[in-house]
Amino acid sequence: MDKLIKQQLLEMADEEYRKFSSSLIPNINNVLGVRLPVLRKIARNIARGDWRTYLEQAESEHFEEIMLQGMVIGYVKTDIEDMLRLVADFVPKIDNWSVCDSFCNGLKFTLTNRERVWEFLQPYLVSEHEYDIRFGVVMLLDYYMEEAYMDRVLQLLDNAKHEGYYVKMAVAWAVSICFVKFPELTMKYLRSNSLDDFTYNKALQKITESYRVDLEMKSIIRTMKRKN
Repeated sequence: MDKLIKQQLLEMADEEYRKFSSSLIPNINNVLGVRLPVLRKIARNIARGDWRTYLEQAESEHFEEIMLQGMVIGYVKTDIEDMLRLVADFVPKIDNWSVCDSFCNGLKFTLTNRERVWEFLQPYLVSEHEYDIRFGVVMLLDYYMEEAYMDRVLQLLDNAKHEGYYVKMAVAWAVSICFVKFPELTMKYLRSNSLDDFTYNKALQKITESYRVDLEMKSIIRTMKRKN
């Protein structure tokens, strides 16, 4: 089954798109150049068939093969504990922001299992591995930007310590979305936090870039930048 999928991917590879995609993900060199809508279509077809055999046999030689596995997991129908086992098996394969963020976006089952998934995410948020933490942070960003979780989300973001660039950027992005949705609570956090200077200043930058923050507030945010 996987050999057929690999052949399909090779046939659908686009050299110009490969160059474009590779430029956006500088830390990998195994891109074929298959567009995401094509991958989603293949993933849906796999999810309707013998997806377990596919996931057991799937190779991870190319970026698209890993991306496809993540998409398939998002589309399959099974119980929550089985889903979490599939997720846990996949996370170690994540080695770039694109696969990470696409994978998180597809895990819609979280919406009906928030407390169970919240519990599942905790070890990832204190991991020593860059993409474990990014996975946890992007999951918070995608599914927990709600009042009931906001205090806990901000605390977890504050505790997500890692020198990896893609962790820092994810945390900054998440803090900026917290501010857009809950400005008073997040402002209080911004005035008393333990973020490193890069992440803190990047969060402020992202807030000022948001079209959902008014000009007066952007001016205040700019004055809060830490001087290096």
